[in-house]
Amino acid sequence: MQTTSQLLMIKPVNFSFNAETAVNNSFQAKGNVEEAQQNALKEFEDLVALLRLNGIQVLVVEDTPFPYTPDSIFPNNWISFHPHHTICLYPMYAPSRRLERKPALIKQIQQQFDIQQVIDFSDYEKESIFLEGTGSMVLDRDNRIAYACFSDRTHIEVLDVFCRRMNYIPVAFKATDREGNPVYHTNVMMSVAEHYAVICLESVKAAPHKQHIIHAISGSGKEIIRISQEQMSCFAGNMLQVKNTAGERFLVMSTRAYQSLSVYQIKKLKKYNAIIHAPLNTIETNGGGSARCMIAEVFV
Repeated sequence: MQTTSQLLMIKPVNFSFNAETAVNNSFQAKGNVEEAQQNALKEFEDLVALLRLNGIQVLVVEDTPFPYTPDSIFPNNWISFHPHHTICLYPMYAPSRRLERKPALIKQIQQQFDIQQVIDFSDYEKESIFLEGTGSMVLDRDNRIAYACFSDRTHIEVLDVFCRRMNYIPVAFKATDREGNPVYHTNVMMSVAEHYAVICLESVKAAPHKQHIIHAISGSGKEIIRISQEQMSCFAGNMLQVKNTAGERFLVMSTRAYQSLSVYQIKKLKKYNAIIHAPLNTIETNGGGSARCMIAEVFV
């Protein structure tokens, strides 16, 4: 099952620019820090309201002020949900982000979704190797493929361990932005839906890596919808296909991402699903992540 109608989102209480994550997130820039929390909260609540208006189930859990976790609005990096009442926890690059795995929050999630198995990869932080959940990996759940671009936050050692444990095939590669910096998370350059994949192939310079990705996507029966590096910088790769309780499919993205798309690309995407979008300017600027980063899909 590639899509779900159940989503988990974390309501921020201390959202702000995080210098620890900015060192290797070129999508992140220091915005209006004084109003960051207030503006991010409005953007968060507007996106939640839009999702619910379309019949998508959203469980909102409010973050706690302590410990201080300015990036808690991006839960998909530290937790992922899987069938058989299973969750995975992940090793995070920034020490401040490791604090997002709050025991009380995990306990609440376990009770809410009847979690019976916790697979914890976070010990790899002690070895300074990382895999930041479905930020580092874009999962084709139906075909058991884990796409991952290498960065300071995504290491092959942990990726291989995840794939062996969870029965996925890794498709690993190098991807860079327009300045030649490694793309910090795979989910800002590609998104996999039921019948298509949105991807910035321009960011993959090595021909063997590019062909490997194309072969994997095409071999899984999905249409490839390309975006440019300029569109990637507008978070056009940071999309997520979900469904509502009636089974209707939607592609969720920010308004900035939507406005970067061409008429042709929008037409292609609308063949498969409706598109819903909301302004996320504060979150994108200060946090360096967008709509997909804000959502943890629940598959239990």
